[in-house]
Amino acid sequence: MSDQRIDELHRRAALHAALGEPGRLAIVDELAVSDRSPKELAERLGIASNLLAHHLDVLEHAGLIARFASAGDGRRKYVRLVHDPLSRLAIGTIGAPPPSDMLFLCSHNSARSQLAAAMWTARTGAHASSAGTHPAPRVHRGAVAAARRAGLRLDDAAPQPIGTIRPTTQVVTVCDHAHEALAPAADWWHWSIPDPVEIGTALAFDAAVAELDARISTLLANERTTR
Repeated sequence: MSDQRIDELHRRAALHAALGEPGRLAIVDELAVSDRSPKELAERLGIASNLLAHHLDVLEHAGLIARFASAGDGRRKYVRLVHDPLSRLAIGTIGAPPPSDMLFLCSHNSARSQLAAAMWTARTGAHASSAGTHPAPRVHRGAVAAARRAGLRLDDAAPQPIGTIRPTTQVVTVCDHAHEALAPAADWWHWSIPDPVEIGTALAFDAAVAELDARISTLLANERTTR
């Protein structure tokens, strides 16, 4: 057996070992739909903070999660799932079909939330809308160009303020600033997507599209595994 094959087996074994505990598997399932702060994870899953810290250390060592500071309040930390190692393991089952009515929120509704709504509709055929806490005058041209490269359309999109949110709508904040400013309900999801407008390059906008695609693809793949 080659050294490369042995290394690959060790990596796979480490993933299975990290996931072979109910608490850690519950954490991964939760992170499959939403980034969460450690405090949120502890409250939602009923795990004591010291035990949660241990589980997060194990998952991070296995390359399954990443911990990072908020782009809004740097004192606040979030945990996100690293999708690549799980792509062949059917991990993160949410136990129900993805919502059919989605609302994506960010600060200016000029890039990330617009791209998320367009991609959700394109991938699922279901309704999706977007809005911002402080809507910009127009959708950023970098987002429009990135959408075209991904086979999406934002040419007619316009930033909108947050209006009345229906109880049946699944809300997803895609910006740390919006997530922290809105005091989200417990059933909202949070996807911490770096703001491509701050960098302004095509690569930054394409990276945002790729991250959104990975998250949406994970939800759709999980829905298929529960059928």
